Amino acid sequence: MTVLMTPRRRGRNSQLSAGWGTYAVLGVVLLLSMFPLYWTLVAASHDTGDISRTPPVLVPGSRLLDNLRAVFTRTDMRLALTNSLVVSTLVTISVVFTSTLAGFAFAKLRFRGKGALLGVVVATMMVPPQLGIIPLYIMMANWLHWAGHLQALVAPAAVSAFGVFFMRQYLATALPTELLEAGRLDGCSTWRLYWHVVLPVARPAAAVLGMLTFMATWNDFFWPLVAMTQQNPTVQVALSALQGGYVRDYSLVLCGALVSTLPILVVFALMGRQILGGIMQGAVKG
Repeated sequence: MTVLMTPRRRGRNSQLSAGWGTYAVLGVVLLLSMFPLYWTLVAASHDTGDISRTPPVLVPGSRLLDNLRAVFTRTDMRLALTNSLVVSTLVTISVVFTSTLAGFAFAKLRFRGKGALLGVVVATMMVPPQLGIIPLYIMMANWLHWAGHLQALVAPAAVSAFGVFFMRQYLATALPTELLEAGRLDGCSTWRLYWHVVLPVARPAAAVLGMLTFMATWNDFFWPLVAMTQQNPTVQVALSALQGGYVRDYSLVLCGALVSTLPILVVFALMGRQILGGIMQGAVKG
């Protein structure tokens, strides 16, 4: 028995180990992925003349603090960062909550017209957002009087069709029906099942959805440019103001882009381990 089991154990260990070639490829991919961020830092620490030279400079310079002062002087970057953080946080919380709730309903609850309603939700994903910009702005400006306010950015993005479909597909396989039936036998209502059974199971997918939603909301440009003003901007609207004028200062534009990227990196550094841990936990449970 020992002789027969030894190759099987070695085979399993060989699948979990990686050779030097794998690490070399991963190292190259990592360097290529990090180079745009590094180049942004280099360009933000020089002036436009230096980054336009041939060959270009590849070492950070000494003008980073001066460019940062210029960015915060020409635009209200502090207000823009605050607005983007508030909008992205509220939208993320709303999307994760509504998506897990609707995904649970579509995946495990029985009600009349469920299939047709899910088809309508999925069909809305095929409509280009640009088609609804004009009626949406008329609604926000004339009916609700929210134009130029953060509510105009939060309300349209509070529910996501992609999030509903994403959570429905995840909960349909990851949430055992027997677990819900056991909760019903214990006297749990649908709302208590959602809080005490569905949410713990949905945590890995909810973490991924929250990260994707936060990044998409933070990087959104078209609708904030239409709905907001330069007096109350988001980060992307403030960056567009740096590109104005007859002569475009690319060092300031990239310095502003560097400032707008740092919060995303901080959020990923704080949540990345939890997201990966939740995904692995869900995989082990499955």
